Amino acid sequence: MEWSFFRIFAFGKMLFNSYKFALFLPVVFLVYWLLRRRWRWQNAFVLLASYVFYGCWDWRFLLLIAFTSACSYASGLLIAPAPKHVARRLLWANVLVNLGILFLFKYYDFFAGSLAALLGLDAEGVLLRLVLPVGISFYTFQALSYSIDVYRGDVHPTRDAVAFFAYVSFFPQLVAGPIERASSLLPQFERERRFSYPEAVDGLRQMLWGFFKKVVVADGCAVYVDRVFGDPAQYGGCTLVMAAVLFSVQIYGDFSGYSDIAIGTAKLFGIKLRRNFNVPYFSRDIAEFWRRWHISLTTWFRDYVYIPLGGSRVSPGRLVLNVFVIFLLSGLWHGANWTYVAWGAYNALLFMPLVLLKRHRRYRDTVAAGRMLPTLKEACRMALTFGLATVGWVIFRSPSIGFAFRYLCGWFRGGEELMPVGGEYLILLPALALMVVVEWINRDEAHEFARQPRRRWVRWTAYVALIFIITAFMQTTEMPFIYFQF
Repeated sequence: MEWSFFRIFAFGKMLFNSYKFALFLPVVFLVYWLLRRRWRWQNAFVLLASYVFYGCWDWRFLLLIAFTSACSYASGLLIAPAPKHVARRLLWANVLVNLGILFLFKYYDFFAGSLAALLGLDAEGVLLRLVLPVGISFYTFQALSYSIDVYRGDVHPTRDAVAFFAYVSFFPQLVAGPIERASSLLPQFERERRFSYPEAVDGLRQMLWGFFKKVVVADGCAVYVDRVFGDPAQYGGCTLVMAAVLFSVQIYGDFSGYSDIAIGTAKLFGIKLRRNFNVPYFSRDIAEFWRRWHISLTTWFRDYVYIPLGGSRVSPGRLVLNVFVIFLLSGLWHGANWTYVAWGAYNALLFMPLVLLKRHRRYRDTVAAGRMLPTLKEACRMALTFGLATVGWVIFRSPSIGFAFRYLCGWFRGGEELMPVGGEYLILLPALALMVVVEWINRDEAHEFARQPRRRWVRWTAYVALIFIITAFMQTTEMPFIYFQF
């Protein structure tokens, strides 16, 4: 009987770049719009579909996300009418419960093992070795933002439990964001939604570009990157630098590709999600880079941690502390490893001079606005920012701080070959060139594949060509998205 109940989740992990999702999405889309005159039924169906989607990873994860959703939903109802001092206690109770769950599953073994190693003890007896639920960092932050916003009075608590649970678990952005706010996403589940053909077409177009970045660019880079990072000692400096550059491209194509697919998928259901990437590698300094990279996370930390700490309107000493707190927390959010903490500290050091000199907001426009090409000065600044980010990505990608140090030192080591050249690597060059050109042309648009040729036959030729390329490069083994581990 138990097996019969849970066999619906025996479908296997439902990656966006899998045939399972290719079957799942059309069915959900058709049923959803058949219920178009009954938006509450749509919400119930979206919730069911989202739980099926998530349960395919591991049905036990459903208990966790349901508990997180229930805690935040109940806290909103209790916080709103309560006196301020009681509301504050209720808020902290919900924050501690949800962050406690996150800590237990994601960080307990890391800190327990680190402390045991520091004290020279055997950690084996205290480690829990719990399976990390996919996407727990994303949906925990999304649920917490609702409680905080209710406490602040920025949103009204909802009594529609189905709408709220759908808000927390909406399947396109459930496992890797964008991290949505209740003020923008929840109201969309509390009203009728109408199908928009232009919006759906734009969503499909954005999904297509996301699949190109993931399947062709990111997965193509991964073959080379994994080989070099797997044994960097046998390669020369040029090869190590090339692998680091390609990992910068890989993580961008992988994560921004996921975001494009998620945002495009949501458009098919009449739901608008926030933009998560805005051509970050065209940034002119590291502050602009962080305004354009993983926007939903950086703004979450800004609004719920940095500003409450005083933001930039504090003494220089306190400002230094605030910046380090934000970046160290951001690094730790990504995973339980000292390399993520070191990566956060590295970015804090890069960001610090800009914020102390009050130059961290000088680039808020689009680079080369109104021009086809950047100036030499702009190009040099973009190259420098990309180079600094690439050093950080080496730390991020490394299994240990010692590995990262040796890898970076290896950049200055001699070697005969530039890279292990082969057909599987050379095909990356036109794909990378296409991605850079398309995203440069669309750098001031709503997304990186928004601007299209006016002639229909040219557009459709491009669409068919992209579909053919994506299908040809689809790995026989499904390649998971990098950020699923966070």
